[in-house]
Amino acid sequence: MASSPISPPPAELEISRQSRILAALSKKLIDLDELRMLAAQGVPDGAGVRSTVWKLLLGYLPNDRALWEQELTKKRSEYAAFKEEFLSNTVGRSCATRGLEGHGEENEELVDNGLLRRSEITQEEHPLSFGKTSEWNQFAEYSEMMEQVDRDVKRTHPDMHFFCGDSSFAKSNQESLKNVLIIFAKLNAGIRYVQGMNEILAPLFFVFRNDPDSKNANFAEADSFFCFVELLSGFRDNFCQKLDNSAVGIRGTLCKLSQLLAKYDRELQHHLEVTTEVNPQFYAFRWITLLLTQEFNFADTIHIWDTLLSDPDGRQETLLRICCAMLILIRKRLLAGDFTANLKLLQSYPPTNIGHLLYVANKLQ
Repeated sequence: MASSPISPPPAELEISRQSRILAALSKKLIDLDELRMLAAQGVPDGAGVRSTVWKLLLGYLPNDRALWEQELTKKRSEYAAFKEEFLSNTVGRSCATRGLEGHGEENEELVDNGLLRRSEITQEEHPLSFGKTSEWNQFAEYSEMMEQVDRDVKRTHPDMHFFCGDSSFAKSNQESLKNVLIIFAKLNAGIRYVQGMNEILAPLFFVFRNDPDSKNANFAEADSFFCFVELLSGFRDNFCQKLDNSAVGIRGTLCKLSQLLAKYDRELQHHLEVTTEVNPQFYAFRWITLLLTQEFNFADTIHIWDTLLSDPDGRQETLLRICCAMLILIRKRLLAGDFTANLKLLQSYPPTNIGHLLYVANKLQ
């Protein structure tokens, strides 16, 4: 079927959008409002511009191009310092060393036989101490977190050679993901590492590691860390267990999704939550906390994130609109389904046209 004169073929639209984004990026002072508007419609896969666009959308790069090199050098150096500080563990040695400090010749004998007198070991230095400030207890928690991060990273997109496999490239990428997640956890004691954060980090690292500029690609780990921190800052309340039952926690967010669906499709909201008793927490908990990374293939997730990252002040609102659009797009099947059918459908969302999904989401203003 011939294309309408007023509806250019997708290839022409792609070229036009790419040229407009390239023009926006070429300015000395980048108009972020213009860039957000263009990126919200999708960033073309060609020309390797997505890496730069995402860094601008997340505030990692300033809008003044003249400051880019200075800012990148500063941030990458800061990340190197984080790695030096947080990716080495000397708890056992530090505890033993402190126990021996200041005891002169007497400790020479203690070192020789490898024993410390009971009087020399404080409560907080005792290996069996459960005190929160006990370094041994902190070491145990740290080791447990490390194991969880390692397990999750190895499960990240097992179908992609970029993330999984025995190649040195895949193993190097896994190591970078682990480094970022561990440093984030150490710097954010109130949240630490929450299972699934690896899935949120993965698209960022993939895009930055595939930057055609080799220098940028080589610093993908550092760049991903700061962009990951910025992205999560808008969703951190969903990961804080203490806020789970508050208006700003994950339950409050799920309630907002229910209210949004009721605003635009009361019949569907009633059928899901009253008639079939399929509440948002049964399916949308994963949608929201993992930013839709598990509901679509990786390429589609990247395109969804072009839109998601384009709203600096309301990324959560944008995410909720996309979730609501997902429900509306399959409303006929949901209205015809019972609890079992609807739950299965929502927990394994069917393939869909991402462009149409984002178009519907944009209409929910």
